[in-house]
Amino acid sequence: MQWLDDRTGLVKLIKSIADHPAAPGVKWKYVFGSAVLTAFLMQVVTGIGLLTTYVPSSGGAYESLQYITDKAPLGAFLRGMHYWGASMMVVLLIIHFLRVFLMGSFKFPRELNWITGVLLMATTLVTAFCGQIVRWDQDAVFGLVVASKMAAHVPLIGTWLAHFIIGGGVVGSYTLSRIFDMHVIVLPTLLASLIGLHVYLVLRNGVSEPPVPGRGVDPATYRSDYHDMLRKEGVPFWPTVVLRDFVFATGVVLVVLLLAWLVGARELGHPPDPSLINAHPRPDWYFWWLFAVLALLPHALENFFMIALPLLIGLVLLSVPLVSNRGERHPARRPLAVAVVVFIFSGIVALTVAGWHENWSPRVNASPLTADIIGASSGPVYEGAMVFNNMGCLFCHTIEGHGGKRGPNLTWIADRLTRDQLTLRIMNGAYNMPVFGRILSTAETENLLDFLSTRKKFGFETGKQQSVVRPSGPLTHAALHASEELAIINSAHP
Repeated sequence: MQWLDDRTGLVKLIKSIADHPAAPGVKWKYVFGSAVLTAFLMQVVTGIGLLTTYVPSSGGAYESLQYITDKAPLGAFLRGMHYWGASMMVVLLIIHFLRVFLMGSFKFPRELNWITGVLLMATTLVTAFCGQIVRWDQDAVFGLVVASKMAAHVPLIGTWLAHFIIGGGVVGSYTLSRIFDMHVIVLPTLLASLIGLHVYLVLRNGVSEPPVPGRGVDPATYRSDYHDMLRKEGVPFWPTVVLRDFVFATGVVLVVLLLAWLVGARELGHPPDPSLINAHPRPDWYFWWLFAVLALLPHALENFFMIALPLLIGLVLLSVPLVSNRGERHPARRPLAVAVVVFIFSGIVALTVAGWHENWSPRVNASPLTADIIGASSGPVYEGAMVFNNMGCLFCHTIEGHGGKRGPNLTWIADRLTRDQLTLRIMNGAYNMPVFGRILSTAETENLLDFLSTRKKFGFETGKQQSVVRPSGPLTHAALHASEELAIINSAHP
């Protein structure tokens, strides 16, 4: 040890870190930072293991992952560890982020601790996104297309940025190799550098003491007060603080091992196929909130949310310690900060739940309507229901719990719209609804209208043939070319 220390100085460095005092009260609320480091190291180890078999080419990536998952010894387990390790790192970062903000630990002299933490969060999310692309299945390719389209909205450099992301004008052979290099070389190197800088700043400025109501931060006196407190009440970093960090980090590793063994990694989707029109791409769970935002946004706000909002969020987060580096730290004395966290976190949770349900996506596997739901087993009403089934209307519309939720619920549509209004909507289409005027024959349209006209909450009895009164003659000219007054139909499609 003396020989090693004489040549490197590592022993004295480690001893000085182990011997430095920590603030009293630094207990279980402070273990998340070291747990993030543990999760990162786990990702490095499992990633290196996967690299021994993974083929980073557009022609071999999917097949190599199939081999890892189905044939390689412990391959599925290793993939599961890498997948759940990424999720764990994101979760721990969020908790650590919230703890630091709510306890005011970003204030003087730890402003740069916060800024490096923000950069760490952003780099982690980008790395996780690249990891999804490296799976190189249908979800991965379509996710990359979405990201490039978002980048294309950036003024002036949008086209260049989109080409940079996908390695050219279209997704091709260069795309995966570029994303792979980012995922295994560039971003991990940046992450390791940021983690090293963050740990150095923590050691230099000390771990922030638990906040006390009424005891604010004054930059003129904080350092001397902090060092006086450490001299009088400080606890040794080793073994007191390290032991808690070690116990929690071990628990994190065990949870990841358990999830990898019992649940496994996310199942590989279909191999990438641009001609597959029934593709149903979706990101990993920590991007569901963004998935929901992009799906629910009105078109007029897309540019703002894709470009201005992320930039604004980044600037606000980076400026937090610069505009509020003094004063109260305790959450009870900072109600506005607590309210902001609750509001934003609640919104992200709600959007994540929406992204999980994904009601805006057509349900291409919706089960067809049965005779009990139709209320008839033959006749025009039944034939109209068959048109409803065959034209894929159930992909987007629900009738008595059957179908998708992208469009309005049509269970009791006849209570809201007249036959002429229904005709106008079917023939001319609407926002996100195709035009059926040139697809359906007159007979099919009449039958479909007969079926929809029976969908009344009052006076409709499931399982009984409905008597249908049709307008005389074929579809009327007035129905096809209704006046502006029929714009009330739009209320059915919010």
